[in-house]
Amino acid sequence: MDIEPLLPGMETPAASESAENLWYTSFGMETGGLDYMYVKYARVWIPDPEEVWKSAELLKDYKPGDKVLQLRLEEGKDLEYCLDPKTKELPPLRNPDILVGENDLTALSYLHEPAVLHNLKVRFIDSKLIYTYCGIVLVAINPYEQLPIYGEDIINAYSGQNMGDMDPHIFAVAEEAYKQMARDERNQSIIVSGESGAGKTVSAKYAMRYFATVSGSASEANVEEKVLASNPIMESIGNAKTTRNDNSSRFGKYIEIGFDKRYRIIGANMRTYLLEKSRVVFQAEEERNYHIFYQLCASAALPEFQTLRLGNANYFHYTKQGGSPVIDGVDDAKEMLNTRQACTLLGISDSYQMGIFRILAGILHLGNVEFASRDSDSCAVPPKHEPLTIFCDLMGVEYEEMAHWLCHRKLATATETYIKPISKLHAINARDALAKHIYANLFNWIVDHVNKALHATVKQHSFIGVLDIYGFETFEINSFEQFCINYANEKLQQQFNMHVFKLEQEEYMKEQIPWTLIDFYDNQPCINLIEAKMGVLDLLDEECKMPKGSDDTWAQKLYNTHLNKCALFEKPRLSNKAFIIKHFADKVEYQCEGFLEKNKDTVYEEQIKVLKSSKFKLLPELFQDEEKVLSPTSAAPSGRVPLSRTAMKAAKARPGQASKEHKKTVGHQFRNSLHLLMETLNATTPHYVRCIKPNDFKFPFTFDEKRAVQQLRACGVLETIRISAAGFPSRWTYQEFFSRYRVLMKQRDVLSDRKQTCKNVLEKLILDKDKYQFGKTKIFFRAGQVAYLEKIRADKLRAACIRIQKTIRGWLMRKKYVRMRKAAIAIQRHVRGYQARCYAKFLRRTRAAITIQKFQRMYVVRKRYQRMRDATIALQALLRGYMARNKYQMMLREHKSVIIQKHVRGWLARLRYGRTLKAIVYLQCCYRRMMAKRELKKLKIEARSVERYKKLHIGLENKIMQLQRKIDEQNKEYKSLLEKMSSLEITYSTETEKLRSDVERLRMSEEEAKNATNRVLSLQDEITKLRKELHQTQAEKKTIEEWADKYKHETEQLVSELKEQNTLLKTEKEELNRRIHDQAREITETMEKKLVEETKQLELDLNDERLRYQNLLNEFSRLEERYDDLKDEMNLMVSVPKPGHKRTDSTHSSNESEYTFSSEITEAEDLPVRTEQEPSEKKAPLDMSLFLKLQKRVTELEQEKQSLQDELDRKEEQALRAKAKEEERPPIRGAELEYESLKRQELESENKKLKNELNELQKALTETRSPEVTAPGAPAYRVLLDQLTSVSEELEVRKEEVLILRSQLVSQKEAIQPKNTMTDSTILLEDVQKMKDKGEIAQAYIGLKETNRLLESQLQSQKKSHENELELLRGEIQGLKEENNRQQQLLAQNLQLPPEARIEASLQHEITRLTNENLDLMEQLEKQDKTVRKLKKQLKVFAKKIGELEVGQMENISPGQIIDEPIRPVNIPRKEKDFQGMLEYKKEDEQKLVKNLILELKPRGVAVNLIPGLPAYILFMCVRHADYLNDDQKVRSLLTSTINGIKKVLKKRGDDFETVSFWLSNTCRFLHCLKQYSGEEGFMKHNTPRQNEHCLTNFDLAEYRQVLSDLAIQIYQQLVRVLENILQPMIVSGMLEHETIQGVSGVKPTGLRKRTSSIADEGTYTLDSIIRQLNSFHSVMCQHGMDPELIKQVVKQMFYIIGAVTLNNLLLRKDMCSWSKGMQIRYNVSQLEEWLRDKNLMNSGAKETLEPLIQAAQLLQVKKKTDEDAEAICSMCNALTTAQIVKVLNLYTPVNEFEERVLVSFIRTIQMRLRDRKDSPQLLMDAKHIFPVTFPFNPSSLALETIQIPASLGLGFISRV
Repeated sequence: MDIEPLLPGMETPAASESAENLWYTSFGMETGGLDYMYVKYARVWIPDPEEVWKSAELLKDYKPGDKVLQLRLEEGKDLEYCLDPKTKELPPLRNPDILVGENDLTALSYLHEPAVLHNLKVRFIDSKLIYTYCGIVLVAINPYEQLPIYGEDIINAYSGQNMGDMDPHIFAVAEEAYKQMARDERNQSIIVSGESGAGKTVSAKYAMRYFATVSGSASEANVEEKVLASNPIMESIGNAKTTRNDNSSRFGKYIEIGFDKRYRIIGANMRTYLLEKSRVVFQAEEERNYHIFYQLCASAALPEFQTLRLGNANYFHYTKQGGSPVIDGVDDAKEMLNTRQACTLLGISDSYQMGIFRILAGILHLGNVEFASRDSDSCAVPPKHEPLTIFCDLMGVEYEEMAHWLCHRKLATATETYIKPISKLHAINARDALAKHIYANLFNWIVDHVNKALHATVKQHSFIGVLDIYGFETFEINSFEQFCINYANEKLQQQFNMHVFKLEQEEYMKEQIPWTLIDFYDNQPCINLIEAKMGVLDLLDEECKMPKGSDDTWAQKLYNTHLNKCALFEKPRLSNKAFIIKHFADKVEYQCEGFLEKNKDTVYEEQIKVLKSSKFKLLPELFQDEEKVLSPTSAAPSGRVPLSRTAMKAAKARPGQASKEHKKTVGHQFRNSLHLLMETLNATTPHYVRCIKPNDFKFPFTFDEKRAVQQLRACGVLETIRISAAGFPSRWTYQEFFSRYRVLMKQRDVLSDRKQTCKNVLEKLILDKDKYQFGKTKIFFRAGQVAYLEKIRADKLRAACIRIQKTIRGWLMRKKYVRMRKAAIAIQRHVRGYQARCYAKFLRRTRAAITIQKFQRMYVVRKRYQRMRDATIALQALLRGYMARNKYQMMLREHKSVIIQKHVRGWLARLRYGRTLKAIVYLQCCYRRMMAKRELKKLKIEARSVERYKKLHIGLENKIMQLQRKIDEQNKEYKSLLEKMSSLEITYSTETEKLRSDVERLRMSEEEAKNATNRVLSLQDEITKLRKELHQTQAEKKTIEEWADKYKHETEQLVSELKEQNTLLKTEKEELNRRIHDQAREITETMEKKLVEETKQLELDLNDERLRYQNLLNEFSRLEERYDDLKDEMNLMVSVPKPGHKRTDSTHSSNESEYTFSSEITEAEDLPVRTEQEPSEKKAPLDMSLFLKLQKRVTELEQEKQSLQDELDRKEEQALRAKAKEEERPPIRGAELEYESLKRQELESENKKLKNELNELQKALTETRSPEVTAPGAPAYRVLLDQLTSVSEELEVRKEEVLILRSQLVSQKEAIQPKNTMTDSTILLEDVQKMKDKGEIAQAYIGLKETNRLLESQLQSQKKSHENELELLRGEIQGLKEENNRQQQLLAQNLQLPPEARIEASLQHEITRLTNENLDLMEQLEKQDKTVRKLKKQLKVFAKKIGELEVGQMENISPGQIIDEPIRPVNIPRKEKDFQGMLEYKKEDEQKLVKNLILELKPRGVAVNLIPGLPAYILFMCVRHADYLNDDQKVRSLLTSTINGIKKVLKKRGDDFETVSFWLSNTCRFLHCLKQYSGEEGFMKHNTPRQNEHCLTNFDLAEYRQVLSDLAIQIYQQLVRVLENILQPMIVSGMLEHETIQGVSGVKPTGLRKRTSSIADEGTYTLDSIIRQLNSFHSVMCQHGMDPELIKQVVKQMFYIIGAVTLNNLLLRKDMCSWSKGMQIRYNVSQLEEWLRDKNLMNSGAKETLEPLIQAAQLLQVKKKTDEDAEAICSMCNALTTAQIVKVLNLYTPVNEFEERVLVSFIRTIQMRLRDRKDSPQLLMDAKHIFPVTFPFNPSSLALETIQIPASLGLGFISRV
């Protein structure tokens, strides 16, 4: 097939194809006997050019002889796969999904390349697991991301574990190496290999960190820091940028970590290999030289580097050839600073550093030296050549000499020496060889100095070596360097193959299995081809010796010697200057060009001599070793220089020997160094770590199948798989096989002998007996057989599941059918009834609707008719009225018009007649005037003439006659006219009368009409007016109504608004009140919360401080133990230590701490201590200083703790004071009265007691009248005076307290009932009666007279102060009233404000109030401080007065009274009838008391037969007696001896739980006794009066209480460690591995690494073992009388250890993360909870410590598919961190095929939902965490005087008092 190249330069397509065919055929053997597995739906792997291997499914069964397989790919595409006609090899089968993701690749049923690749990919991509076992190899894939799996908690989890018990990890390999080193007394090696960038250096670093942590050498851990600090130096001088990696390590290193006899790190040593010297002078395209050169160029501007005359990297020939001087994201100048800091840390001084930089700068300048050709055989350096000048200045050599020897060489013959010029090409090669030589020697010198810094001062007992060397390499152009690297990998692979083969052979022999030799790939022929006689290296060295040897002639020799003779050697088709070698991983084509030159590595001696003569001191140092015999490892191939741990012994050098050594070829040197490395590795037990680079782009968790498979082929992982697959790779113990495949057996097949049962079953299941073998403890299967068994098992389970499902589904369907039938009948019944009811209802509704319609229609028609009739009548009336009105109007208009016409016509006629008359008259007048004028003229004329007169008379007579006639006629006419006129008048009168009557009538009718009209008009006007008024009224009414409505509406609205406003105001008022109350409550709650939070914070701080203090005590104890161990070692320095492994836990510590009180111990007691300490101080002064520093630190922490405690008390007092102010005063007064009455009674009883003692002293003095006894200075007098002084002081104090109390009683007399007075009088009478009985009235009267006066005066002053206090209280009440009024006013003002301003005002007011309260509290505090200072001054005055009285009494006694009688102390015993609860012993019996009661006491006998805590009671009773005697020396001596005795017995028997529990209980009881009987009020609340009489009187033992508390803390911590050591081996086995519910979980197949079986054998622990142990612990603690609260704390700590260890192992074990295991864990937890309930310990907080484990078990069982499941998981797992949840989901592994894996998308959903959760990134719980312990005060009700001392204790020398 055709596969593309994996990477440019990696391998050719042909090579890839051949390699694939090689691996494919190597695994093809597995499919040969599994033809029956190729059935329909079987899954196989087929080759793919992109994904390397692709999964497919068979569509039909395979039959022998088929040439084509019908397949379907996962994406659904069908494919015909043609089988190879020659081999007819079937494609490899795919493992069942249940086996995918296994920790060990050898656990896979089908072992082949695709299975390995797929398993690694699933673990890496889906589960985020970077480590996987492959047999004995750990495969580590670089995640290119920081993972939280390297913390100290992970180290502690892997420490002490078997390698197969935990998930794969570099720490597991390191632990295995460490364990084997300690167990087998054999050195170990961890071989880390892989490509550049695969993570080799990081893996080596974590391995070293693991050794530094678990070796228990905390102070020496800086060795690892120094090794890590060497990384910047080694990377700068040994790493470079290549095409694959920006920080490629161009050398290999072997770091030996040295350990002493106790297996603690003491030092380290580093050897280096394969330094690529050629990179100094040549770099390929896109590559760089070593980092240090570019760091120097980037720092050239620094002042100290000015003398180096450096510049840009592109200026120098040695740094510009690759064309890539800058690495993205790397600051070379900053890296230079890191390099210099690392040099300083490792002790390389600044002068040496500058010397190194000078040499490196000189190399750069040397590369710029050019040569000018003179002819073909000679050349010269240009005169005053600047680069050479700078080089000579920097190196301190002569310019002329160096210029000469760069162009010449010296030839020595037997007789003469010649100086021969060399050509330009040879000169350039010599220059480059010199540069490489200088750099290689500088590299060696730096490595040597790093080793000196890491050198151990103590003798090394053993070591673990870590080899960091890259693996097989193949590039596009492979040269001498790749040849050497691949040669080294061939050697390492051979050693690896032999080791793997050896382990397989040992396993078969151990199980007594007959086996044949496995045909594995032996690369010895390839090694022989390289290193044997006439091999490649041999021919290369031979050609180098030839005078005119060249690469071409060497290639021809290779072809002649090996071509067609060695199958591993080939010649390329198109090249005569290359050859091909078939390595174990791949074919590699090497170019011959440059092989000879690199192998010679010629450096002319004359150039070296010039450098040795340098004035620069560092330069000759680099070549000092060359003057001696050169070790074969001093130079390495292509330069990589190894430093041997043990120097080679060599003969004395002869003159000229050094020159011969110079002529050793690089290949020869490398072969020697490789042999030394192999010898070292063969002398150790190897452990293999193969680092894989998942992609070339450094993408996190991205898997490139091509790159991965190429590295897997190259690193030997697949070879391990092949060797394992060739034999019996699958191995099961008989019990595991029985548990897994029990379902395939019938009941009659199950025998008591598991082995025979398995044999019988296997013979039936697998007919071919060659497919399996029976060993002693295991069954061995061939490859694929486990898959076949899993298939049978799955089929059986599937058939069973189908049958169960069939039955259950049938039952469910029947139940469902019956339920559905019943439901259907019920539904039908209800539906039919409902339908009938609905129909009846419909009929009723229909009838009712018709009736309603009838009446409705009738009503509508009637209403319509009525409306039409009314409308018609109204229309008719209106129409008729309208017509009548129109007619009447018309008639009226006609009548009026006639009248108007009449009058108008009359007026017109009259007007016309008048005008006509006037015109006629005027005309007549005018005519008559004219005629008159004419007549006048005629008359005038006639007058003149007679005739005329005559005529005139004639005419006149005629006229008169005519006129007379006319008059007569007119008279006749007049008469006729008169008659007519009279008749007319009569008719006229009649007519007139008629007309008048008519007119009158008409006038009347007109008037009537007018009146009617007027009336009508008036009525109309009235109507109009009324209408107007009506309209107006209606409008007004409407307006009024509208206004009324509006008013009403407005009023209602206003009322509603007012109501709303009122309601709003009420609500606002209520809201404000509520807010005020809420704010007050909130402020109160806030203050309380703050107070609670502050209290909690202070409690947390106190717990933290307590924890830190207890840790310091723990560390102090550990240092004490170390101090004692060192002292023992120094004492036993002469004796030879016994060999053997004594690995101790680094956290182990002793509980003994020396508490000495030098000021109180006598010289006799202090003397032995000094004599013991003197030698130790001389031998270990540093430990003593450290001891003193720690002691000082402990003291400081105690003070700090005390200050924190005081602050906490102060806060609590403030809180109590604040609460007391809020409460009402009367209850406080009652409580105070009760307390003060009790206090008064107590003080009066104390006063009586003191008076009794005073009287007894007086009586004793009166009885002994001897002046010597009573003389001043006598012992008796001194004792008496001391006691009198103490009594008087106590009396004064009691008097003051009585006065204060009585003054308070006087002030509270209103609240006191008369019966109290009666009680007081009764008490006083009783006191008087007692005094009468004793005859003490006379003595007491004189002493109390003055006291009464003083009391009276003080009572007066107290009365005044009480009155003042009342005034102050009244003022306070008045102030509160004013404040209340002001609050109400403020509330009223606030109600008028808007809500925002209201809130702000209320807040402002609250702030002001709180500020005032704070100020008041501060004033009160100041007043109290003043009062305290005043009282202190009074105390000082009283003390001074007492001192003056004592001096006066001594002056009154004469000195002559002190002479005769011997001195004896006065013993004043108390007169008591009963025992006083004290034990008396002699001073010399103290050690005997400690010995019998502490050192030799058997806890079991005391716990069973005697009362709990008896030793504590006895010790306290002895202390009481010493206190009674006022013997401070005896008290302190006894307490110190007790403490030291307890420490000694715990150191001696500190691993015994009963002893530690017993003394923890007794120490606590002793501490409680010291508190209970201390006389402090806080500890005396629960005492009986008799117990109060037993209180200590003379000494305050608070200091010793603190010492005992510290001792109890140490004992508690030791108890926890003992518990942990006992429980630790049980937890994982009992909680995780043991199947408490049998048959729930099956066992999956394991790999080569043996995993602890989950099947309970006889020697394994179960849950019952844990519960029995818990019962044992609990019963022992109860028998010892341990405080119940302390028992709860111990149980809580035990359960925390169980939960933490179980969860940590669950998080680190993939095989434990399954559904069935979750059920097992939950059941186990329920059993533990049941145990808590049985012991009544559910409130101890122990159950809460198991919550993370419970949630992890629930997480294993819940559904993990949908978003709802993710939400449920996020809400459920609140006690687990995000890292733990994701880890469990990643590790979840189905045990059966019916379970489903968690999808990656679901895990991403969980991570997205939990991204805002702020929790610790730590993965594991801290299993070593110890909760801070407290010792709550627990007083004893036992009366001391009733305690009897049993004779079995051997304490007959003490007596009860």
